[in-house]
Amino acid sequence: MTAAPLNYSKLDGTAFAAIADAHPHVVIPIEQTPDWVEFERALGRSPLGIWSYRDEAGTLVATASYVHIVRRFRESVVVVNGPVWFAERTPAAERVLMETARRQFRDSADVHPLYVRMQVSTLQAPATGPIEHGWYEREIVVDLTPSEADLLRSFRPNARNSIRRAQRNGVEVRSIPREEWKEVFAAQLFPIMQETAERDGFQSFDSTYYETLLTVLGDHLRLLVAYRDGAPLSWLITTEYRGYSVYYFAGSTHEARSTFAPYLLLWEAFRVLRAAGNTACGLTGIVSENYPGLANVTTFKRNFSKNVVVVPTTYDIPLDPRRYAVVASLLAARRTGPSTLRGAVRRAAGLVRRFRTGQTAPGTPTAET
Repeated sequence: MTAAPLNYSKLDGTAFAAIADAHPHVVIPIEQTPDWVEFERALGRSPLGIWSYRDEAGTLVATASYVHIVRRFRESVVVVNGPVWFAERTPAAERVLMETARRQFRDSADVHPLYVRMQVSTLQAPATGPIEHGWYEREIVVDLTPSEADLLRSFRPNARNSIRRAQRNGVEVRSIPREEWKEVFAAQLFPIMQETAERDGFQSFDSTYYETLLTVLGDHLRLLVAYRDGAPLSWLITTEYRGYSVYYFAGSTHEARSTFAPYLLLWEAFRVLRAAGNTACGLTGIVSENYPGLANVTTFKRNFSKNVVVVPTTYDIPLDPRRYAVVASLLAARRTGPSTLRGAVRRAAGLVRRFRTGQTAPGTPTAET
């Protein structure tokens, strides 16, 4: 017997606050809050708001904040670091939520996505893919409730030694006043981010992204910078929401590594966050099967805690499984090389012809999957 779909409704700020207040022990990621909706809007993106999902008895099951994204070949609706679960997250409950979201956006008159993307703990239909992974799957979380002395003792010896070396090397950490954030970031810190991205092989956002983040989400952020002889070596931005903090963005120069500045910087951030009442700090992603590129930051983060938290993997929920399969095949072929792409294009053309004549391609999922 198929479970009944959930009832869903869009939340305004007051309704969201009431839910949050009624569930003080549920960790709500900042990406799933009205503040983040305003940040997405300030970037020129298209947030669709936060939605609540309730069962037939009216019991709250989950909330999800969606962003509408249009890219070449595909249109999608994405839940960033969510949904947030308030009921027990069983495989059956996840399936009902996924089926409800699929129905919700199939019936939408405003958007026409190829798929909905969200985190799923148990891979099952209708989830599949994803076309590309959207969030890390494992992270280190540091407990900030012990005393400062006990917290420091909990670090690996390498971290404690590196903190002392940074202090002996004359590294000084400053918490930048909020009114100086944009100016300091643009002039001093974004060049460090560019250096970090080039050195570690990733593509950073442009400076306006970080400046918008600092402006719109300022009530939930801190900006700390490590200096030596007046020159910035390393910086970090942390987020805070309901007592849970996240080491969100960071950059460092080559000199920062030789002076051990990032170790002292993160230690000082822990001290500030703990003093502000935060009980934990997530250090964001570490290496996993789908994110081998995070190996270069994993060793550093493991120095501060052994507590590895598994984050549900991001999957796609196709609204049209057959068309999704064609697009996924084309995009995968484009990433693997020209010869593969030519073969995929030929296969895709055959699929399109079958769709037009009402035939189902062999091995292609049906719309009911």
